[in-house]
Amino acid sequence: MFKNRNPESKNCKIQIKSQFQNPNKDNKIYDIRERTFNFAKRILELGGKLPNNHVCRILSSQLVRAGTSIGANVEEADGTVTKRDLINKFVIARKETKETKYWIRLISGKYLPNEVVSSDLKEINEIINVLSAIINKLRK
Repeated sequence: MFKNRNPESKNCKIQIKSQFQNPNKDNKIYDIRERTFNFAKRILELGGKLPNNHVCRILSSQLVRAGTSIGANVEEADGTVTKRDLINKFVIARKETKETKYWIRLISGKYLPNEVVSSDLKEINEIINVLSAIINKLRK
């Protein structure tokens, strides 16, 4: 299940299996790479739904940059050589996740109905929890 990315590094083991079996049959994706990729696609949709005015173009840009950066950093984590770099990539992904949450909260209600972003806020909180758990496990 684990592959050592660098034979000289005994600490950095990255799981290479991309999909876990779902024990609850609730159709949730448990692979953080796939989950953040799907979330990035949703963020692109959200950015496109914002009204076309000066303020919303800025908000959309910030939202899209932060929201797509999460998955990019998770993908980068797969290419790290050291455990320290691996942890750092997940920490950056978690920071971007929290920033994305900020932008979603900012547009919620004022620029997009709460019903449109409520599932995204739920998902972003779950991603924060997953990334925090990964970071905590790697630090032990």
